[in-house]
Amino acid sequence: MNNKTFYIETYGCQMNFADSEVVNSILMNQGMVPVQSAEEADVIFVNTCSIRENAESRVWNRLKEFRALKKNRQELTVGVLGCMAERIREQIIDKEKLVDIVVGPDAYRDIPNLLAEVDDGRKAVNVLLSLEETYADISPVRTSGNGVTAFVSIMRGCDNMCSFCVVPFTRGRERSRPFESILREIDELDQQGYKEVTLLGQNVNSYKHENTDFTTLMDLASSRHPEIRFRFSSPHPKDFPEALLHLIAERPNLCNYIHIPAQSGSSSMLERMRRPYTREQYLELIAKMKKIIPGVSLSTDIIAGFCDETEREHQDTMSLMKFVEYDLAYMFAYSERERTLAHRKYEDNIPEEVKKKRLTEIIQQQMSIQEKNNQKEIGQRHLVLAEGFSKRSDQQLSGRTDTNKMVVFDRENYQKGEYVEVEITGCTSATLIARPIAKSSIGRFYAEPAYA
Repeated sequence: MNNKTFYIETYGCQMNFADSEVVNSILMNQGMVPVQSAEEADVIFVNTCSIRENAESRVWNRLKEFRALKKNRQELTVGVLGCMAERIREQIIDKEKLVDIVVGPDAYRDIPNLLAEVDDGRKAVNVLLSLEETYADISPVRTSGNGVTAFVSIMRGCDNMCSFCVVPFTRGRERSRPFESILREIDELDQQGYKEVTLLGQNVNSYKHENTDFTTLMDLASSRHPEIRFRFSSPHPKDFPEALLHLIAERPNLCNYIHIPAQSGSSSMLERMRRPYTREQYLELIAKMKKIIPGVSLSTDIIAGFCDETEREHQDTMSLMKFVEYDLAYMFAYSERERTLAHRKYEDNIPEEVKKKRLTEIIQQQMSIQEKNNQKEIGQRHLVLAEGFSKRSDQQLSGRTDTNKMVVFDRENYQKGEYVEVEITGCTSATLIARPIAKSSIGRFYAEPAYA
């Protein structure tokens, strides 16, 4: 396996990108070499997502492109990793003959053995789920990204069993990673010059290792690395700890940004979704967040057209979004997933044209809210972590505020990885435009009288 090249193409959530970094480490420890394109690789892996139909469709199309590549290179090995692996293993190996190897999210350590099976002329599959695997002892290798921001997985799996969600079936039961290994990985990132870390879990509120809960973990990490910004994703509205809100309010390097998935603004819909909170309880939590953390930025997930959704339930979602005034929302039309409760018990009975119409209304309203929120930022000063060049020009840098808003400003003499104090001068619904003022730091910026 020495000197073989490999390429990983990743789809879906931040957790999948973090998993690809674990696989990088495993393969490189075997002497394999990462490359930047499929055409250069001896082994191609597609790290897959099953959450929505659109993501699966993209993966299918890509695998067919790789099959065409394989016709001219018989020695090429193609594999599927992650959430789609268990669901479609028979179809992609036996029926479509698209891949040689299928690996579930808890079986990445077995990849070297599976590749050896392929070298012996066999198809190789391991999609067993684990009750213990957290990859705690593996230091992820980040071969892509900006070298400034990083994801750190703190737990795996999910026990919530929302009726629309396939994650408990593709990623297994919830288990937390030892906090010492999380802190060790963050120490390594600090030494490598990373300035922002996002802690990942399907429900980070549920993190528990020995006597360390999620709030304690955030306290330990942020106090240990005062010049690293910390974010997290995703918490669940059902059990968000109030102590964490107070910690965020007190600690300058805990970002004033919370992604808090609503999914729907209707209590009857939330019940069908098996989300164990009501509209009223969700709004109480939002009010608490805004009270404890003045200026907190909020984002959410919204599903349009779930089973049996009435126009009234749709309007409840619209009104909730208008009331909360999210700074960002991830909005999707419902796509049925096999094995979920909704697939077994409900009927996917909202016509596609109705789903699209409702989703369009949700998106249009959200874009209007975002633009209004961003207009309020004009004249405000923020500390921006420069993540790299803007998409349009290498004479501009882009980065995010503490509140997770994307900012573009003139490059001048500033560098990627620096904290820059800026003043907001303009905006669109998606981006803030700013004037750079000075290089700064978390400690210096928040010690100024205006923020002390």
